Amino acid sequence: MGTIKLNNIRTYSYHGCLLEEGKIGSDYSVDLEIKTDLRKSAETDDLHDTVDYVDLNRIVVEEMAIRAHLLEHVAHRIITRIFAELPQVSRIKVAVAKLNPPIGGDVESVTIEMEEFRN
Repeated sequence: MGTIKLNNIRTYSYHGCLLEEGKIGSDYSVDLEIKTDLRKSAETDDLHDTVDYVDLNRIVVEEMAIRAHLLEHVAHRIITRIFAELPQVSRIKVAVAKLNPPIGGDVESVTIEMEEFRN
């Protein structure tokens, strides 16, 4: 097994329960970690034998562009797409952070984290 991590994928998105959040948007950060078998690609040095992190980043950016009320919903969509499109992935951990959330205090970010294993 091996691990591929994408750290601090930054997006400007429109998630949140407040109407204003859907109109003005906010900055977000996503951390993604997947488990896959890296032994073959380590031997062959061939991109086709591994999970391309360009594909992982594309899925995250596309799902972050679709408005949701809850960060949990966005994270679940990211997980579902990765499992559907990349069959060699066996585990996914994703953290979605809203930077400077509008919660009436001086809070740098609010983060949800989800982890799922392929059935």
